Amino acid sequence: MAHLLIVDDDHAFRDTLAETLQGLGHETVAVASGAEGVETASRERFDAVFLDHRMPGMDGLQTLAALQARLARLPPVIVLTAFSSAGNTIEAMRLGAFDHLAKPISRDAVREVLERALQQSTAVSPSGAADGDDDGDLIGPSHAMREVHKRIGLAAANSMPVLVLGETGTGKEMVARALHRHSARADRPFVAVNCSAIPKELLESELFGHVRGAFTGATGERPGCFRAADGGVLLLDEIGDMALDVQAKILRTLQEGEVTPLGSHRTVKVDVRVIAATHRDLSAAVREGHFREDLLYRLDVLSIRMPPLRERLADIIPLAEHFLRRAAAPDGGEPPKALSADAAQRLLSHAWPGNVRELRNVMERCHALVRHRVIGGADLAIALGAAPRDEAADAPPADWLDGELPAAVEKLERLMLARALAQAQGNRAEAARRLGIHRQLLYRKLTQYGLD
Repeated sequence: MAHLLIVDDDHAFRDTLAETLQGLGHETVAVASGAEGVETASRERFDAVFLDHRMPGMDGLQTLAALQARLARLPPVIVLTAFSSAGNTIEAMRLGAFDHLAKPISRDAVREVLERALQQSTAVSPSGAADGDDDGDLIGPSHAMREVHKRIGLAAANSMPVLVLGETGTGKEMVARALHRHSARADRPFVAVNCSAIPKELLESELFGHVRGAFTGATGERPGCFRAADGGVLLLDEIGDMALDVQAKILRTLQEGEVTPLGSHRTVKVDVRVIAATHRDLSAAVREGHFREDLLYRLDVLSIRMPPLRERLADIIPLAEHFLRRAAAPDGGEPPKALSADAAQRLLSHAWPGNVRELRNVMERCHALVRHRVIGGADLAIALGAAPRDEAADAPPADWLDGELPAAVEKLERLMLARALAQAQGNRAEAARRLGIHRQLLYRKLTQYGLD
């Protein structure tokens, strides 16, 4: 039996969670505010804490920070929120939360997270402070993106190298910037280098710098990106395209914490956190002799995989609306354009080979070219570079647009569930992953719509 603390200002949810935990055989203490939670945890020893994110007065993250400062040993803290975002998930994990879950949370999910929490003896310690939330391109309620947010939060709490993997256009640089923004190095430089865009003969100089006369045209001294990023973060984007001899120098810099500018025999100490990103399979590149195995081991201390957009169906509409809002922002308060039901359906059915970058470009194109307030299916087809479809033959049934919003939402839900099941060939776990929802919710929806 575990001794558990619940901190939540919602009386009904607090009582329901306490009843669930007691039904699982545990003892609970429930309080209604962050201040009460800190005071109670200072007096009693708890095995785990369930902490609401949004509360009046001291919110969940402030409470978590206060618990870190007050307690000699922080128990596993499970942060719960009804309003999840990339920023609050990253910050919660960076501050030492054991997990960050979205409400409502099922009994099975409570049991599963608590079992994991009770196996943990110590929590992740926080380090430093972060600036404002600017993680718009990392938004998304899907399970895949929430796992990315958690990995960013855990990685932001230290300075070890990070390897970010993912297809072109998935947002690997956004991950690197979020790691920097939420780390203790947030007030220090962030420098990004695209290794595939710089010729091999210039990349070494770009990274390590050179002294005057090091080569023809070197009329002055150049510090290089490692020295420019000293104290901060250096992103080596598309590191899989880097030449082997430059890889050897990168490895030495990571091992020794120093660089040698071209044309010089004098080493210069640097304190840089390296984040490497690539769309390539580095293990395959090692086997083919195109990438150093020792460098891969050195970089792959922490890895974060950015899933392609086709695996994040639940994120497509929120991302599209985010990009429309951002496109409208510079236009002096002009309201952002909205998506029609047909446009939303087309977004969900597109393969998105260019991932988030392609989606952003399409939404910016729609903002610039569509003159009316609501983006229709034909507008989107043109923005995607496809011929408009026969609207009469391809549009959803006319009665979709009749009646109240809840009925239309139910019809769209049913369509998405059937489509995900078809794509997953009846595999329910895979269908839930594609939709970005928990399997328990999928089962309930299948029963609700008679698809089980």
